[in-house]
Amino acid sequence: MKSENTWYEIENIEDVDSPALLIYSDRVKHNIDLAISMIGNASRLRPHVKTHKAKEPTLLMMKAGITKFKCATIAEAEMLGMCNAADVLLAYQPLGPKLNRFIALIKKYPDTLFSCLIDNIEAAICVSENAIANNVQLNVFIDLNVGQDRTGILPNNVLKLYEACHSFQGINFSGVHAYDGHIYDPDMEVRKLKSDTAFQKVEEVKDQLIAAGLRIPIIVLGGSPTYPFHVEREGVECSPGTFVYWDKGYSSSFPDMKFQPASLVLTRVISQLNDRTFCLDLGHKSVAPENDLHQRVFFLNEPELKFISQNEEHLVVELSANHNRKVGDILYGMPVHICPTVALHERVFVVNNNKVTDEWKTIARDRKISV
Repeated sequence: MKSENTWYEIENIEDVDSPALLIYSDRVKHNIDLAISMIGNASRLRPHVKTHKAKEPTLLMMKAGITKFKCATIAEAEMLGMCNAADVLLAYQPLGPKLNRFIALIKKYPDTLFSCLIDNIEAAICVSENAIANNVQLNVFIDLNVGQDRTGILPNNVLKLYEACHSFQGINFSGVHAYDGHIYDPDMEVRKLKSDTAFQKVEEVKDQLIAAGLRIPIIVLGGSPTYPFHVEREGVECSPGTFVYWDKGYSSSFPDMKFQPASLVLTRVISQLNDRTFCLDLGHKSVAPENDLHQRVFFLNEPELKFISQNEEHLVVELSANHNRKVGDILYGMPVHICPTVALHERVFVVNNNKVTDEWKTIARDRKISV
């Protein structure tokens, strides 16, 4: 029986080629159950599937009672349609060919209620014209900028955009979407204060719509770092994503959150340069490289290891003077950022009871499935 400190070790490791991404299914289930218990009602959860991009974790969420989802790409949306998800928000403003694909997706999966984002009148006109031309109704959420300054409309312009949407044929106004991805302070009190400040902009918009005699909109809000605060707000749907797999970055930054890292990269020592310098088969094609070299992966069974260089297929490291490593040894690394790491792997290897027993295809890592 494995100890708590060696929970990650795999008994049939010689059957698994490296580099590989391992998913520990019991931890995935724990994270799903924890997310539901924190909010108290699965109907208020709208998880983002950008992290896992696969059917199997989606089906685990659906089995737990989650029916609404959020995604960022047409492929992710189609993956959800393939799972017969009831309600899918494409958290993106589709234009050009992407809008054509979105409409084709709606026609192909009629049992799924699809919606998308808009944040300007020009896009609303384009959505309306294409909806009319294709004889469909498109459900839209107005994307609200609450401080990330990436996309979204400012609160004082929302009413004008809503009125325009209401006058356009082919569009159904569903609600308001706000993503506060700029809030990731490790200090929980600071994070909460910033989250409350951002949410005031959502409340401002809600008050504007009510004052204009309009119905209270559906509000889709937040990501994983601010999830503990949004679950306390009445009348909102929460959309965390990273929680399902978690990672070293969030584990270190947010110890107040009890999600468990459920994914590791497996690598082997493939070469020895000198007494202390080794090469691993873990290049930046296998683990997200956007952070500094020393902030890409943390090795559970070699925590003091130092990084020298990383290339497409190789990672050169230095071990302590009293190490006992040799060529062929296995290292288990926890990615600092799991979302882009998953996108580097065509499939993941699923661990049950310390054995790899299955594979999940990362089907939505491709930009296109069929639509």
